[in-house]
Amino acid sequence: MKNVQYGSLFSQLLSLFNRNDFSRHVRDLDAEYRSKGFSCWDQFVSMLFCHLAQAKSLREITMGLKSSAGRLSHLGMSASPKRSTLSYANAHRTWELYERLFYDLLQTCKAVAPKHKFRFKNKLMSIDSSVIELCIEMFDWAKYRKAKGAAKLHLVLDHDGYLPVFADLTEGKQADVNIANKLQFAPGTIVVMDRGYIDYSLFERWTEQGVFFVTRTKKNTDYYWLPRQKKRPPKGLVRFDKLVTLNAFNCACDRKCKSVLRVVRVWVEEKQEEMEFITNNLTLAASTIAAIYKERWQIELFFKALKQNLKIKTFVGTSYNAVQIQLWTALICILLLKYLQFRSTCSWHLSNLVALLRLNLFTYRDLWRWISDPYETPPLRPPNEQPMLPGFDLGQHHMETSG
Repeated sequence: MKNVQYGSLFSQLLSLFNRNDFSRHVRDLDAEYRSKGFSCWDQFVSMLFCHLAQAKSLREITMGLKSSAGRLSHLGMSASPKRSTLSYANAHRTWELYERLFYDLLQTCKAVAPKHKFRFKNKLMSIDSSVIELCIEMFDWAKYRKAKGAAKLHLVLDHDGYLPVFADLTEGKQADVNIANKLQFAPGTIVVMDRGYIDYSLFERWTEQGVFFVTRTKKNTDYYWLPRQKKRPPKGLVRFDKLVTLNAFNCACDRKCKSVLRVVRVWVEEKQEEMEFITNNLTLAASTIAAIYKERWQIELFFKALKQNLKIKTFVGTSYNAVQIQLWTALICILLLKYLQFRSTCSWHLSNLVALLRLNLFTYRDLWRWISDPYETPPLRPPNEQPMLPGFDLGQHHMETSG
């Protein structure tokens, strides 16, 4: 078998990023203004190492890279950064560079992502937000309550591969519906969301644009049944399926929702209760509408995986810019992990992949072979390393020199 030499797993992950595109983004944003020898690529590698190696502080990042100094050249770095240098870069260099890298990598992931599990061909998206608690004295920009700080991460999740396709970080008191009003979806997309996004003017705009939505009704939702509509007899767990119009008389929105909507009431065995959904999709089966809302749970699982496996709950910088950089590099890491899952023949659980990758970041083996057979015996020595001289005994040499 031909002896093929590979770089470390970390270096092979970094090879997924086009350095020419990276340099172009740096030039367009003037991101290396007064860089003083510490490049944006060095900063990018350092922050990816923070997430993948589970480093808890700037000290752990710099010490971890310094302990692997002989292998940094494979990563495109000349030396490990100082804590003050990395801290200053995170505080002052634009986070938009990493946002652009995220969307570049997203296109690579979409090309190999599996489709969602439903029969319909429409795009299925979930939107939701998650609060990240912060200390108001250290993160003074993260306003939430009088004596409590927090940031809010807003996400749109594509159910084709469960990939995040949009992210926004705001202060904790930002209303979810304000972010939803800024989003644009392609006609035919089905958007599933919780009751925090109910807004009649938003419903009307999406209906006019050909965008479908599925959400739960509130207890005070007032609607009228349409007269002389075709009866839909209940089937199975479906208790109610009617076409309605919303009564927006008491709604604070300037624009009322005049479109015909659909209310579906379903018995949910897991909760032993009835749940009522409202949607502007008039063709899908009532059971499918209920299943679509149940699929919304995947974005909750995504937030949980993001917080448990990457550095999201604690931050190595306190400024808004530093938090943004740590957020976008975390999202880049989650895309890298998703891409490895798509390319692997094993059924990786994300937490297992993160743990095993952390232990093998600087292992010299083929990345694509490793993700399908992670327990294969690795090479005895790194590539280009000189073998021991014949008859040379390391233990005996140590005894002689110490004696």
